[in-house]
Amino acid sequence: MDKKLKVTWIRSTIRRPKKHKLTITAMGFHRLNETLLFPDNPAMRGMIDQVRHLVTWEVVDGGQA
Repeated sequence: MDKKLKVTWIRSTIRRPKKHKLTITAMGFHRLNETLLFPDNPAMRGMIDQVRHLVTWEVVDGGQA
């Protein structure tokens, strides 16, 4: 089964570098405590790694939410 990354935005981007704010926006987040599913690929893992202090994440099967 295809793997997905379940990512939740948990910390604000206030007083963070602009690059971190742009990464959160590029990932598609609109508000705190929002959870989104992403494909498990190196590009997404790189984005998550850049803002790892602002988000939590876990690997799930493609069919789970």
